[in-house]
Amino acid sequence: MAVKAPILELENVHTYYGNIHALKGVSCTIPSGDIACLIGANGAGKTTTLLTIFGVQRAHRGTIKFKGRPIHHLRPEQVAAQGMSQAPEGRQIFPRMTTLENLEMGAYLRRDKAAVEKDMDWVFGLFPVLKDRTHQLGGTLSGGEQQMLAIGRALMSRPELLLLDEPSLGLAPKLVERIFETILEINKQGVTIFLVEQNAHMALSISNTGYVMETGKIVLTDNASSLLKNEKVKKAYLGE
Repeated sequence: MAVKAPILELENVHTYYGNIHALKGVSCTIPSGDIACLIGANGAGKTTTLLTIFGVQRAHRGTIKFKGRPIHHLRPEQVAAQGMSQAPEGRQIFPRMTTLENLEMGAYLRRDKAAVEKDMDWVFGLFPVLKDRTHQLGGTLSGGEQQMLAIGRALMSRPELLLLDEPSLGLAPKLVERIFETILEINKQGVTIFLVEQNAHMALSISNTGYVMETGKIVLTDNASSLLKNEKVKKAYLGE
């Protein structure tokens, strides 16, 4: 089997919040076309990792490469223009804009109108409920619908790499299953996914590679299927 080229590479990345050393030499590689997940306890640095990749938080040391090119010096809008998007923790949709307007905001960098309309149909196919809520204000949607909208908005930029931060947070079990089924479907459409998720079992179940983070460091890397069987992981993160 041919080795997949990496779409994302972090090497010895350090990030600070003031004097707080949040990321302490994080290194990882995400192959193109894969799903990779990052699991760990609250406060371990998972969200900071995604924010640093996307340029929201500055990397103080180390390198981040996307499609072989350094991006750690770029602003978020410049990172997005390279072909990456993020559905952030807490959804962060625009509550006073309609569902349609939120989705259109995801395509604000694009000028290919016909392709944007095609991708809108794609998002509505993934999340049919959003089509029924087209003119409803984002802030009046249910939690699950807002999560679908956040992912849909991120997809409207037609990303090659999608960063997902806690997509199942606060959702009922049936909705969690629906979200994860959709993540798999998005990946089948050719989008590489880097997933931060509190539901470690679900995340590892759909991923190719898993990373375990503790206090700003990645302490364990393996095939996701192997991590599901790892005694330390089972005890600490899978509740077994």
